Amino acid sequence: MTSDFTEDHGAGLNGAGEDGAGLNGAGEDGAGLTGAGAAPDNGAADAFAPPPPLTGSQLAQETGQAEDDTGDSDDGPGLRASLEAILLVADEPVPEVLIAQILERPRHVVAEGLRALAQEYTDDGRGFDLREIAGGWRFYTREDCAPLVERFVRDGQEVRLTQAALETLAVIAYRQPVSRARVSAVRGVNCDGVIRTLVLRGLVEDSGTDQETGAILYRTTGYFLERLGMASLDELPDLAPFLPENIEDIEDNERTRA
Repeated sequence: MTSDFTEDHGAGLNGAGEDGAGLNGAGEDGAGLTGAGAAPDNGAADAFAPPPPLTGSQLAQETGQAEDDTGDSDDGPGLRASLEAILLVADEPVPEVLIAQILERPRHVVAEGLRALAQEYTDDGRGFDLREIAGGWRFYTREDCAPLVERFVRDGQEVRLTQAALETLAVIAYRQPVSRARVSAVRGVNCDGVIRTLVLRGLVEDSGTDQETGAILYRTTGYFLERLGMASLDELPDLAPFLPENIEDIEDNERTRA
């Protein structure tokens, strides 16, 4: 009975008849729910279409982040990219105030950006970090990567300071500003050549003349602090434990010679 009705008047669930269509099939005058007909309903199609993708600014607003801090803007690169570009080419620590002037941004904004970058590099375990050294900011290789860096550089590619140069540099660091004659008196030998070498290396610089004798005075440079990883001379270790007991007599003799 059911078979005869299907053959004479219509189609089954998946078949197609002359006057109609099944759920999945297509007939001459109409279409099934998933089949193609002669006149599709555009309004219904638009209702089920996926929404267009968000733009960069819309995405930043959705995530609660300012476009200025997360990416490029119409006026140029964002704060993060600008800071990284400047620090990447710096051969010495760059002060915050200088970066703020270059980027034309408030200093506190630059300072917050630098500290955020430094923390991010630390949290990510990068092979480098961003440090505030000698009054400025600069990229450095991370301490635990030092053996690899040393292996890359190899001994001999970097000229080391001699013992005489290290001793002279220590005298200048603790006695600055100090004249050549005073340094020579402390060491007991002529230090003119060694001081010239330290000046050429950028570790020592001229700091004026003595008002009484007219002798040139020398002091350490910012590069000296950078190489030692210190922010200021206040971080120099205490010298008292290394001084001889008769230091007062030695100083009196130095004043007499000078």
